[in-house]
Amino acid sequence: MSLAADLRRSLADSIGSADWRPAVDAVPRELFLGDAVYRQEDGGWAPVRRAGMSQEEWLRLVYTDETWVTQIDGVVAEDAIGPVKILRPTSSSTFPGLVVRMMETAEIGAGDKVLEIGTGTGYSTALLCHRLGDKRVTSIEFDPVIAARAKKALAEAGYSPMLIEGDGLLGYEDNAPYDRLIATCAVRVIPSGWLEQVRADGTITTPMLGWTGGVACAHLRVAEDGSASGRFVNDDVYFMMARPHNPPPRPTMTLGIGEVSRSRIDPSLLKDDTALFVAQLAVPRAQHGWAGDILTLLEVGAGAQADVRPDPDGGWTVHQHGPIKLWDEVEETVLLWLEAGRPHQSGFGLTVTRERQYVWLGGPNGPTWDLPA
Repeated sequence: MSLAADLRRSLADSIGSADWRPAVDAVPRELFLGDAVYRQEDGGWAPVRRAGMSQEEWLRLVYTDETWVTQIDGVVAEDAIGPVKILRPTSSSTFPGLVVRMMETAEIGAGDKVLEIGTGTGYSTALLCHRLGDKRVTSIEFDPVIAARAKKALAEAGYSPMLIEGDGLLGYEDNAPYDRLIATCAVRVIPSGWLEQVRADGTITTPMLGWTGGVACAHLRVAEDGSASGRFVNDDVYFMMARPHNPPPRPTMTLGIGEVSRSRIDPSLLKDDTALFVAQLAVPRAQHGWAGDILTLLEVGAGAQADVRPDPDGGWTVHQHGPIKLWDEVEETVLLWLEAGRPHQSGFGLTVTRERQYVWLGGPNGPTWDLPA
C-alpha cells in the first residue's frame, strides 16, 4: 500500500464516521490542494510549496486534519510571490473532520440529492460523489478561478458531478428539488431560492456569520408551506462569508464622541464567541473592533457608533453617537442572555418564512430578533 493510501486510512480512522469512512479513505486529498497552500506566519500568510518539500512531508501535510488556505484575496498559493500580510483568505480546504461532521449534521444519506453551495477545492464535493454517486450531486462555486481548479481536480479523481460557476445564493433551480442543501460558506440570512429548491421535509445546513463576527451553524427542516425552522448546532463552525454578504468597508472612527453614559456590563464579555453572537442579534448591521481595551461598534449605513472603555474609577464609560444607541441595544440583549444562564448558540434557533427571518431563544415562542432584510 502507498504512503498516500496509508495516510488516507489513518485520517479516515481518526474521523471515526462509519458512514463517511469509505469516502475519506478513497478520495485523494492531494489532488485538491494543488501544488501549494498558505500557512499563517508572522501575522500574515506564507506559501508552502510542494516543490520545497519531500513527497512524504507534503503528503503528511495534506492528510493532517487541518484547514489549508488555498487563496488569499484572489491569489492562489501557487501564484504567490512571497508572504502576504493582513489579507483575507478567500478559499480553503476545510479540515476533513469538520466536513464530515457537517455532512452528518445535514443528515445526508444514500439516495439523497444534494445541492452544495461553495465547491471550493472540490474535496467535499468528491466525498459526496463517492457516497451518493455523481448524478445526485450539484455544486456551485462563485469564483471562476476556484471553480476551474475544482473541476480539473474532480476529473482527475474520477468524479463528474454537476458543477455550476455562479452565485450560490441563487441555488440552481434546474436540478431542484433537492433533499439536502449544505453550504461551505457562511451567510447572514437564508436566501429565498434555497427554501424554494429544497423539498418539504428536506434540510438546509449552513454556517451563519454576521458583521460583528458572531457565528452559528443552522440546521433547518423545510415545512410543507415553504418555511423552515430548526436549532443552531453544537459545533461552532467558522467558514468564509459568501462574498455578496460581506460588510461594507469600515471607515476610521473618531472615538469618545456623542452622549456619555455608564455600561451595566463589562464590554470584554464580547470576546466570548457566544456573547458576540448575542450582541450581533441586537445590532445586525454593526461591525465591532477593539482599539486597545476600548470596544468599538459602528453601523456604517446609519452613521451610528459607540465605544465602551474602562473607567479609571471602576466600571465602564460609554460614548454613543448617531440615530441608533448601539450599545444600549447590545446591553439589553446581553443582559437577557446572562439572565437565561448564558446558553450556547445551540440554545437558540432560527425560523425562516417568506416574510421574515428571526432567531429565537429557547423555542419559537421565546424572545426573538429579526435578521436583516
